[in-house]
Amino acid sequence: MTERPQRWTRASVYPDMWADPDQDPRNSEGPAPDGELATLADFLNNYRLTLRMKCEGLDAEQLARRSVPPSTMSLLGLVRHLAAVERDWRNWITDGEPLPKLYGARDADFDQAVADPAAVEAAWRDLEREQAALDAELAAHPDLGERLGRQGVAVRELQVHRIEEYARHCGHADLLRECVDGRVGQ
Repeated sequence: MTERPQRWTRASVYPDMWADPDQDPRNSEGPAPDGELATLADFLNNYRLTLRMKCEGLDAEQLARRSVPPSTMSLLGLVRHLAAVERDWRNWITDGEPLPKLYGARDADFDQAVADPAAVEAAWRDLEREQAALDAELAAHPDLGERLGRQGVAVRELQVHRIEEYARHCGHADLLRECVDGRVGQ
């Protein structure tokens, strides 16, 4: 990348924010969720929304762009990666046969993230489906100390790991997005 994009934001109230507070779907005004389970769910949901926000308004080429060479990371690759790990996490908690890898070979989630509108739509569908499937399975286990699967993973550990994974990749998405078109913000 030879040309550096101009930094910008849509926020008009606080120029270091992604969006003005009254337009931010993560706006947490009001009381915090009650209890540990609801708090974990709220944090996970906010990071999922952040990833969507970091990708909004970009076309397939921009989403697939590997804007921080030599890394193979792209915003589309992150969406595909998170779909793949949501499926992998379901395998952690099952006693049955594991589901097949979502994208096949190692690193295919990033390596095969191509600038094709159909690939972008498929990646978002995959992510939504895998999130919903794991959310539904975990909803049957509200005891955060319960251990699941062959390895006895605690529900709490899995929920915290999910939050950590999304948080880390939202940090990557911040940098990738800024390199793509200069948009910045929390």
